[in-house]
Amino acid sequence: MTKQRISYIPPEKMTPDMRAEMDRCARAGTPRPESSAVRAHVPACFWFFANAWEDVFRKGVLEHAIKEVCRIYVSRSVVCEFCGNQRSIKGRDAGVNEGQVDDLMNFEKSTRYDDRQKAALAYAEAIVWRTDTDDAFWQRMNRHFSEPELVELGCAIGLTLGQQSWLRLLNIDHHQVMAGTDASMAPGFETAEALARSKAAPDYWARKTPSAKKQPA
Repeated sequence: MTKQRISYIPPEKMTPDMRAEMDRCARAGTPRPESSAVRAHVPACFWFFANAWEDVFRKGVLEHAIKEVCRIYVSRSVVCEFCGNQRSIKGRDAGVNEGQVDDLMNFEKSTRYDDRQKAALAYAEAIVWRTDTDDAFWQRMNRHFSEPELVELGCAIGLTLGQQSWLRLLNIDHHQVMAGTDASMAPGFETAEALARSKAAPDYWARKTPSAKKQPA
């Protein structure tokens, strides 16, 4: 079994305003309570993420569904199981579906994404894998997005990439803090028992490594 590397702060030891945010995590997810309970070791870190996530990911100038598919793309790229087994409720309600998730690492050839979504994922790919970009790349970006949208999406991807690259090291998992809700869990991960079964399956997504041609330097 994997060993958890940083402990959770129990919600009952948090301030009332932090506990209210934890209640929101348990009720609405993305993030779920566990990652917030780790950040709670430093209240400034707890609020840095909670406030940035609210302003840049859940709100903002760009449609949420675009940011959600890019968030999951980062999860699949860095193999952050904690984040990759979550789905934004707002994103789901906006039409993000598991068929799209299955095609993420081959999005350019997928028929499940439109040209705007593919451009957003190409932006995420360039950030995550540090691929070279040229005038044609930026012409594509500017054809589909305004500069404010590119700024917000870049910040959302950067925040996601940094946090998920860190969280994957910690061996935290779902249904361990404020357990008993399935808010924002991906299909097949709604309970601790379902999560264990899905992670033990031979076709579990985290067993598949990203394409070698996209491995970061």
